[in-house]
Amino acid sequence: MTVDYYISVAFLEGGKPYYFKTNDPTLNVGDYVIVETVQGIEIAKIVAPPIPSTAFTHQLEVKPIMHRASEYEIKQGDVNKEDARLALEFCIDQAAKLNLKMTLLRAEYTFDRSKILFTYVAEKRVDFRELVRILAAKLRTRVELRQIGSRDRAKIIGGLGACGFPLCCHTFLKEFEGISIARAKNQMLTLNIPKLSGQCGKLLCCLKFEDDYYTETKKDFPIIGSKYRRDKITHYVNSFNVINRTVRLDYDGGFVIVPLDELSKGYRRIREKK
Repeated sequence: MTVDYYISVAFLEGGKPYYFKTNDPTLNVGDYVIVETVQGIEIAKIVAPPIPSTAFTHQLEVKPIMHRASEYEIKQGDVNKEDARLALEFCIDQAAKLNLKMTLLRAEYTFDRSKILFTYVAEKRVDFRELVRILAAKLRTRVELRQIGSRDRAKIIGGLGACGFPLCCHTFLKEFEGISIARAKNQMLTLNIPKLSGQCGKLLCCLKFEDDYYTETKKDFPIIGSKYRRDKITHYVNSFNVINRTVRLDYDGGFVIVPLDELSKGYRRIREKK
């Protein structure tokens, strides 16, 4: 009996992965395959090992892989990339001549060259009908322009984050989650929006990485404002550091930083009367 496998592929380096199915067990990471998408016939690279259908759960319809890409098809894919680069240069030049307020980022041919897709960002709506006519006459294929948001722009361009590492969205993040200021508050960060924003101008995606840890670990700490007593001196919990597991206790005339483990041993909590 033939066993179906589900394979994750990406159309661009570091791009979002998509699942296709196959009954070829020899396909593996790094191989190129030809698939059919809503955009047309495409060449894609396998980015994860095949998953047997018995171990795969997916609610969406998954299309089959057409076949493994031949050497000729892989070379044709490289030719398409180079021609798309030249087409992007031409498009940028024409957009400037038409005085269109848009920043073009990328151009992609479908494998069969039945269409070329230009990706751009713009602050306002752009009337690019004349640009499309010029491009269609020059490139002799169907032309599509797609506007994207600031997060997708950062994902395409890349760069270094405040941490000094390449942007997460450009290297490994495949999906964008909603990041709210509540996550910054949960992690007790200073609400300085410019410092909490990434190159896209939106709140840092990495705010979600430690959020669950903070939510769980904060349960070990006393409530801000709680009272403790030691040597007849009353102390108030001013703040705490989840990473260092320390608590700052203020008292009349100063403060002290206490390891969380020592708080319950050396200090007596004063509970408020109800």
